[in-house]
Amino acid sequence: MLKCRAVWRKLAPLARSASTQCRHNVKTALNNGRRQAFVPATHMSTGPAGGGGSENTLYVVLVGAACLGGGAYAYMTVRGDSKRYEERISELASRSAKEAPESQPPVAPEPEEAAPTSEESAPVAELSGETESASAEEPVTEVPAEPAAPVVEEELPAPSELEATHSEPPPAPLESAAEEPVTEAPPAAEPETVQEAPTEPAVTSLPESAPAPEPVSAPLTLPSHAPYLLIGGGTASFAAARSIRARDPGAKVLIVTDEPNLPYMRPPLSKELWFSDDPSVTETLRFKQWNGKERSIYFQPSSFYVKPEELTSAENGGVAVLTGKKVIQMDVRGNKVKLDDDTEISYDKCLIGTGGVPRNLQVIEKAGDEVMNRTTLFRKIEDFKSLDNVSRNVKSITIIGGGFLGSELACALGRRSSETGLEVIQMFPEKGNMGKVLPEYLSNWTTEKVKKEGVRIVPEALVKSVAFKEDKLEILLKDGRQVKTDHIVAAVGLEPNVDLAKSAGLEVDSDFGGYRVNAELQARSNIWVAGDAACFYDIRLGRRRVEHHDHAVVSGRLAGENMTGANKPYWHQSMFWSDLGPDVGYEAIGIVDSSLPTVGVFAKATSKDTPKAATEQSGTGIRSESETEATAVTPVASSTPAPVMEHKDEYGKGVIFYLRDKVVVGIILWNVFNRMPIARKIIKDGEEHADLNEVAKLFNIHED
Repeated sequence: MLKCRAVWRKLAPLARSASTQCRHNVKTALNNGRRQAFVPATHMSTGPAGGGGSENTLYVVLVGAACLGGGAYAYMTVRGDSKRYEERISELASRSAKEAPESQPPVAPEPEEAAPTSEESAPVAELSGETESASAEEPVTEVPAEPAAPVVEEELPAPSELEATHSEPPPAPLESAAEEPVTEAPPAAEPETVQEAPTEPAVTSLPESAPAPEPVSAPLTLPSHAPYLLIGGGTASFAAARSIRARDPGAKVLIVTDEPNLPYMRPPLSKELWFSDDPSVTETLRFKQWNGKERSIYFQPSSFYVKPEELTSAENGGVAVLTGKKVIQMDVRGNKVKLDDDTEISYDKCLIGTGGVPRNLQVIEKAGDEVMNRTTLFRKIEDFKSLDNVSRNVKSITIIGGGFLGSELACALGRRSSETGLEVIQMFPEKGNMGKVLPEYLSNWTTEKVKKEGVRIVPEALVKSVAFKEDKLEILLKDGRQVKTDHIVAAVGLEPNVDLAKSAGLEVDSDFGGYRVNAELQARSNIWVAGDAACFYDIRLGRRRVEHHDHAVVSGRLAGENMTGANKPYWHQSMFWSDLGPDVGYEAIGIVDSSLPTVGVFAKATSKDTPKAATEQSGTGIRSESETEATAVTPVASSTPAPVMEHKDEYGKGVIFYLRDKVVVGIILWNVFNRMPIARKIIKDGEEHADLNEVAKLFNIHED
């Protein structure tokens, strides 16, 4: 096809020039013939008057005959070519109709454009192949120039020049790239090859041509719109996605997370994973629960999710996870977000479940790179893998923080210290472990429990400075004490991630932090917030912000329901739990703050009163998965009388009530399991109780 086009471009100017020259000669001859009748001729001694008249007449006759012959030839040529062109088009149309079922749908209509490379229809077919509009508007204007082609044919360039012209693709795309991007692919291939394989004219030529790789190697396109967009790939987003799909089975949900992992549960990172006997646990991320059952840290395998690029076309909808992408800007009015790679995704309804980022001590941040490189802020899978590796290659680790995370990691690493000789130090500003949550007497008991796990406790420790000296980290406390260690784990709390607040114009609570939402977890009419980043209004306990796994489950589920039109207020109190190994654990609900008045009722524990036994009975390792689904009925108090405790400091199991204005606002079940629905109902009722010992009997703590 390109060869025919190149030849025609060579011939056309010459043909037009020859035709113009011919017309000029005829006109000159005719004018000369007329002038001879008026201009006096020179009379010679011999010959007739008006010498040369017979020669001019003969020239005129010959030229006229040549013109007539040329016109007849042109007419016959055009008529024949037009007939052959129509026959060729009809043949191709019938062929494409037959081959359509065998060819791919996107390229089925295109063989008509590739076929005109045939040499037998080169002149006319090439003209029609350049642009469809050109052949429709100027079928005659370009063709009459062809009669001169036979005259100029002996002036054609050499074959080598034609081959050089054949390898010049730029002129063709300039004429037809805008309208026929596919027709430009075949010219780069050999015309004979395309003709030999007519069943795949477009497909066979695509890999050999320059423009061809574009449709084949084009990057996978991400959905530009998601009916349900969930920002953050944590527990809250996964719970919301599951809730949305439960109420709207055909829903299309897109989760965007800056982590490289699919949604996973965080509690095992500081609990069960550290007690695994599998040396490859950091790779498999599979662990044995306290009940002995093995499971993965991920909520669902990758097969559960739809690929992001296939979400839009998924007939039955699904949940897609876009990993390694961070939402950096949110346009609330335009209902769209912008990712860190400048991709924009619009949405109908959006959930913000960005969670939080671990806090760090300012003295560590200011200490320099040597200290920062030897400090772990524990939050993600990568942090677990890193700390596991560090614990096997250093001699000393110091945990700063006496809360849930710090105490759990201290017990976990303390168990490892007995095997490897690792020194584990835990320091905190409180007098005892979990001092901000537990009553002082129970905090002291917990501290002794952690010591028995092989942990060195440094209470009432306020860090003044941290420095790197002689291959050691030196921690200087404000009271002058000094601790040397190889590595630091900062477990000093969580900062809610509210980076999108400014661009989205969302309100951040000045007291509790996090996005301020109503009782239905709404920040705007089509924007919800769940999990650690939500500062919500609890219709029973007032404004709150909770940083626990079960709250992420409960709030995410509620947000998902409300995104589908449920309009439910937050009243279902989430619980949280902490395990100091497989033998001691507690579950809590409501507001548990050691600054509040508390009443504790305890009983002697048995072998059944441990986290391990509780999970064996319930059949689940993540206790909130079953607890939050249960509904409490009116509790019936046990008739068993409360036994007299022989040792007041023996806190085997019990119930601790937290009071505000004589009303129970929080409850901790100490080594008492599978009773959370009862505690939830007590808080929901919001009644005053004259004797909390009688209320404690509802939990049957005095039964063996």
